[in-house]
Amino acid sequence: MSLTYPDDRSYHAEHLWAKPEADGTVLIGITDFAQSQLGDVVFVDLPEVGLHFDQGTSCASIESVKVVSEAIIPVSGEVVAINEALADTPELLNQSPYDAGWLVRVRPDGGLGGLLTAAQYAQQVE
Repeated sequence: MSLTYPDDRSYHAEHLWAKPEADGTVLIGITDFAQSQLGDVVFVDLPEVGLHFDQGTSCASIESVKVVSEAIIPVSGEVVAINEALADTPELLNQSPYDAGWLVRVRPDGGLGGLLTAAQYAQQVE
């Protein structure tokens, strides 16, 4: 199975993506590479809405059958929404890492500087 990295978002070296939305917020999730390395996800500990995170810090914890991993946020900003569906169906991270399996939506402090393009990220992980 080949891994995918959509061009409509930017990527952080710690295997999370950031997708700008029309309303100015940024959707955050884990990459296909990350979910493949984690294995079957069994629990996701998401932050509270309203919390602020600096780029490069942990914003969530992802537990799989193999390991517990920190989700390193790719942009600084305030959490404005969390993916409530992950509470009951954490396997969405494996099944749909770029769509239904998103983690948080943030109101960014600034732009998406310092992130990788899909091609740069793919080159880094392959």
